[in-house]
Amino acid sequence: MSPRGVEESGTTVTRLGSGGPWEAAYGYSRVVRAGDLAWTAGCTSTVDGVVTHVGDAAAQTAQALRIGLAALAEVGAQPADVVRTRMYVTDRAYADEVGRAHNAVFGAVRPAATMVVVAGLIDPEQLVEVELEAYLGER
Repeated sequence: MSPRGVEESGTTVTRLGSGGPWEAAYGYSRVVRAGDLAWTAGCTSTVDGVVTHVGDAAAQTAQALRIGLAALAEVGAQPADVVRTRMYVTDRAYADEVGRAHNAVFGAVRPAATMVVVAGLIDPEQLVEVELEAYLGER
């Protein structure tokens, strides 16, 4: 990820992209850090422009969480810093497996979390999308 940091209202805002297929086309960053807070964009199991783990919501969740945590690491956050997650699933039937995959990563951290069933994601092979928010304190 290539860093772009700018001073906005006395706080440094860092915006990083991953080079994913939609970031430049749609005008967003993979992760943004402003002061002691950091947010990821929606993360899916898309790697190098290709959806991985087709048909496996749990594996897609695990991959999406790895992508989100790697982005947060680029701005200094660790898994224990995650205070909120959002999970978007394309079918209610995936809720348990997505929730268990989330628990495997965040069971000890226990961030505030939301899971929402949505009509679909940008690629029909994507079954789940996650967003992460972190609080880094004085780091």
